[in-house]
Amino acid sequence: MSRNYRNVLVFFVVLLLIYSFASYYMQRGMVTDEDVYTYDQFEDDLEAGNITSIEITQNEEVPTGSIRILFGDDTEGSLYVTDVNEVISDVQDYEVSYVVSNINRTSGVLTGVLPYVVLLVVMMVFMFMMMGWASGGSSCGRMMNFGKSRAKMQDPNVQNVRFDQVAGLHEEKEELKEIVDFLKSPGKFIDVGARIPKGVLLVGPPGTGKTLLAKAVAGEADVPFFSISGSDFVEMFVGVGASRVRDLFEDAKKNSPCIIFIDEIDAVARRRGTGLGGGHDEREQTLNQLLVEMDGFGVNEGIIVMAATNRVDILDPAILRPGRFDRKVAVGRPDVKGREEILKVHVQGKPLGQDVDLHQIARTTPGFVGADLENLMNEAAILAARENRRFIKMEDVKKAFIKVGIGTEKKSRVVPDYERKITAYHESGHAILFHVLPDVGPVYTVSIIPTGVGAAGYTMPLPEQDNVFNTKSKMLQDIKAGMGGRIAEELIFDDITTGASQDIKSVTSTARAMVTQYGMSENLGFLNYEENSDEVFLGRDLGHARTFSEDVARQIDREVKQIVDECYADAKKILLEYVDVLHACANLLLEKERINRDEFEALFEHRAIEA
Repeated sequence: MSRNYRNVLVFFVVLLLIYSFASYYMQRGMVTDEDVYTYDQFEDDLEAGNITSIEITQNEEVPTGSIRILFGDDTEGSLYVTDVNEVISDVQDYEVSYVVSNINRTSGVLTGVLPYVVLLVVMMVFMFMMMGWASGGSSCGRMMNFGKSRAKMQDPNVQNVRFDQVAGLHEEKEELKEIVDFLKSPGKFIDVGARIPKGVLLVGPPGTGKTLLAKAVAGEADVPFFSISGSDFVEMFVGVGASRVRDLFEDAKKNSPCIIFIDEIDAVARRRGTGLGGGHDEREQTLNQLLVEMDGFGVNEGIIVMAATNRVDILDPAILRPGRFDRKVAVGRPDVKGREEILKVHVQGKPLGQDVDLHQIARTTPGFVGADLENLMNEAAILAARENRRFIKMEDVKKAFIKVGIGTEKKSRVVPDYERKITAYHESGHAILFHVLPDVGPVYTVSIIPTGVGAAGYTMPLPEQDNVFNTKSKMLQDIKAGMGGRIAEELIFDDITTGASQDIKSVTSTARAMVTQYGMSENLGFLNYEENSDEVFLGRDLGHARTFSEDVARQIDREVKQIVDECYADAKKILLEYVDVLHACANLLLEKERINRDEFEALFEHRAIEA
C-alpha cells in the first residue's frame, strides 16, 4: 500500500473515532423510554412518604424546569416538569423540604452548538496535520515560513568546485576571475573609486556549464554561495515571491561577501507588460522587488548576483541595464579543443580501451556541449557494462553516438523486403550527395535499421569543422543533400513514398530562410522579410503585423520554389552520374543493414578503379 493511500485510510479511521466519541458524549445524558420517571409516580411517592427532600431547578423565561429527588433509602431521581409552581404547591401540602436554585442562564447555543464546533475544529486541525505528513513536513511550519527564501546556502568550506575543474571555457573563466578578485580584495577597487559589479548574467545554450561556472566562482572566492531557481520565487499567492526576494537578500547581507545564483532567471524576469496576463500579476511584482533589491543595497557591500538563462531575448530591459547585471558572459558551445578537454574530465573513473581516441571523438562531435559529451561517455560505459566488460571500447562510443544522435535501433522490427529495398535506395541517395558535395560531408554511418524516432533508416553526415556561420553555397548543398532520398526513389522505382516528409520540411525551411532572413535572393535584395513569430507567452506582444505586401509574399514564394527546383535538378543530375554507386550502396545495405564511412567510401574507390 502506498504512503498516500495509507494516510487517507488513517485519516478516515481517526475521523470515525472522533465522530463516535462526540456522538457518545452528546447522547450519554439522554434517558431511554424504559427508565422514564413519571409525574404520577412522583405524586404517589409524595403521598407514601418515600421522598425526603427535593431540589428544584427552574428555567429562565418559562415556569418549567427539572427537579432532583432524594428518596428515603438515600437513592436519587430526576424529573422534568412543565409547571414548577405546581410542584412547589404539592411539596408544601405534604410538608417535604425543598430548595429552589437560581435560574439557569446557560446559553442554549453553547450547549447545543458547542460540541459540533469543537468537532469541526478537531477535524480541520487533524486534516492539516495529515496534509503535512503526506508532504513530508509540518504544514503549520510551512505556512508560517511561506514568505521565506528557499535559497540553499553552501558553506565555502564544503564548496570544492574550482576553475581547474571547468574544462573548455577558457575565455569565460578569464572574465569571471575578475569577479573572484572583487570578492577577495574589494579594497583595491574601492581605493581608486571603482564600483564593484552587482550582477553577472551567464548566457548560453542548455548544458554548456553555466551553473558549474557559478559554483567555481564561489569556490575560488571562498565565500558563501546562495543558489535558487527562478521558479522558486513565483507562487499562486500574491506577494509571496516579493517576500522571498526580500528575505533572500537579507540573508545574503548577513553573510556578505557572498554570491547569489539564480538559475533559469527567465522564469521570473520576463519582459513586463506583454502577453495575455496583464500588468500586475505575481511574477511582475516579484520582478519589481528583484529590481529594487539589486539596485538598492549600499555601494560595495560584497553581494554579487549571478544568473543563468538561455533566453536572454525575453528578459526585461530593466534588469539588463548596468547597475543590475553589469556583465554578460556568453557561455557558448565548445570547439574541438574544448570538447577534448571536457571528455578528459568525464572519462575520469571510466577505464578506457587502447583503441579509444578522445581527439577523434572530439572531432566527430561538433555542436556537442558538456552535458552531451557526459551523456555520450555514460552511454558508452553502460554498453560496456551490459556486455560484462570492465573497460570501454571505441565501438561502444560509436554505438552510443548513434543512440544519442539518432535513437535506439529497433533491430527486432519486421520490415517487408520491398520497403527495405526502398529504404536502402533512399538512404543511398542521401549518402552519395553528402559525399560528392564538398561542404556537407563526409558520411559517418548509413543504415536501414529502423530507429526509435520512427525513421525506417538514417544517414549520418559528420562535419569535421566547427562552422561559425553558413554560406550560401553550403545552404544550397544542404538542400540538394536533403533531396537525395526522394530523387533516388523516383529514379529506381518510378514512384515516391511518404518517407521524405521530414526532408521536404527541412528543405523548405532552409530555402525560405535564405530568401526572408539572409538576403540571399537576387530579385528581393538585401532585405529582411521574416515574420515575427515569437510566442506571446514568451514575453512578446500579442499582435504581429506583416511588414510586406501581398505582392512581395507571392514573390517570396516564387523565389523559394525557384531555389528548390534548381537544387532538385542539380541533385538529380549528380545521382544519374553516380547511379552505379547508388545500386552498389543499396545492395550493400540490404546485405549488411549498416555500413560505416570506410565501407561507403570504398564504393567510390572501386568505381574509380573500374573507370
